[in-house]
Amino acid sequence: MNTKAASATAEDLPATGHATAAPRRSPLLWVPTGYFTMALAYVMLTSVTAIMFKNLGMDNGKAAEYASYLILAYTIKPLFAPLVEMYRTKKFFVLVAQVIVGVGFGCVALAMALPGYMAIMVALFILLSFVGATQDIASDGVYVTALDSRAQSLYCGIQSLSWNIGPIVASGGMVYLSGWLHTRVFHHDPKVFGPEWIESWRIIFFIVAGLTLVMAAWHLRTMPDGAKAENAPSSLSEAWFILKDSFITFFQKRDVWLMVGFAFLFRLSIGLLEKIGPFFMVDPVAKGGLGMSNEQLGLVYGTYGLAAVLLGSLLGGFFVARRGLKPTLFLLCCAVNIPNVTFLLMALYQPTSELVVTAGVAVEKFFYGFGSVGFMIYLMQQLAPGKYSTTHYAFGTGLMGLCMMVTGMVSGHLQEALGYVHYFWFVMAATVPSFLVTWFAPFHHKEA
Repeated sequence: MNTKAASATAEDLPATGHATAAPRRSPLLWVPTGYFTMALAYVMLTSVTAIMFKNLGMDNGKAAEYASYLILAYTIKPLFAPLVEMYRTKKFFVLVAQVIVGVGFGCVALAMALPGYMAIMVALFILLSFVGATQDIASDGVYVTALDSRAQSLYCGIQSLSWNIGPIVASGGMVYLSGWLHTRVFHHDPKVFGPEWIESWRIIFFIVAGLTLVMAAWHLRTMPDGAKAENAPSSLSEAWFILKDSFITFFQKRDVWLMVGFAFLFRLSIGLLEKIGPFFMVDPVAKGGLGMSNEQLGLVYGTYGLAAVLLGSLLGGFFVARRGLKPTLFLLCCAVNIPNVTFLLMALYQPTSELVVTAGVAVEKFFYGFGSVGFMIYLMQQLAPGKYSTTHYAFGTGLMGLCMMVTGMVSGHLQEALGYVHYFWFVMAATVPSFLVTWFAPFHHKEA
């Protein structure tokens, strides 16, 4: 799923961009690959790591908790975004970040052969999450400042599609490949979790490392430098002043706490499902799961499920454009939350048919994509407008990221305490705050 926050800098980039001339190279050469590379790093760090931890024998509580820590850097990136604006070019930060991410994933693969590899690996992941967040900031900065407003609109769909290919490759392709290697190449039992999984996951991280470094080499040749944004801070003290002012003006907005509640709670139930859904798929039937292999998980959850998200997002966008956000927002909230019942039904009946499981996942993911469009549009049209619109939009998406991190940290421990059936009942109960904040969400600005 696309949780990428707008990587606003404190100077608040103007909507028309700041390019003074048309880019020399076609954006088709770097926009798709740039956003794919961003998403690949983000999903590998925040989602795929949870599945890997599970495969290596970690319990659900710790696996979900450790993977959720890695969301922190992406949540707080507006706080260090001004530093990217102050030094060198945005392209420079993109390239350095991608090289570090590529080398870092390679180091993860090497570290997995060492005694006590888990602590080393987690430390590397934490470092790479901050580097990955910096890549997001710089890549968005290139897009906003190298393209004029017409080009930004023209390539917006390609940007979004390219980002969403990243989760399909990571959560779908890489998870599938890990299972295929584990069973077909190394001849291990796919239903037994433990150190035997190290061999296949080492190969996965070497592949991702190589792919990221290839993308860095490609962007060295094709990506424009990006322009300095208007009113960019020239010193740390100036950056701090602007950031402080953006916080003050944010909390001066009318009904700001209702909007904060909306930003934090709209996806509450999704945060509780994000890490546990894949665990439920691969846990043995005796433990209340569905007993699927990584190969099946990669296809059902990471490929078909994410394709359903993409289709839902497209149709949700058309629906909101036709009907307007205010009259449809509560319906969109229902679309996000009510279909979570499919996981409860699967936990109750534990279907053995892959077709039935795929249908259940696809229904939940489709409606999640359909309804989530309303969340992003609300942040853009109601929360963000003002002196620091881009920064305030980033605050809103940061609150959403904070919700995903907090719920992810506790989700595994709750699931272990409750069991899958009772946990999914709890997820359904957690939809109530989402309905409440959506019902009372204020509308103070006319829709665009």
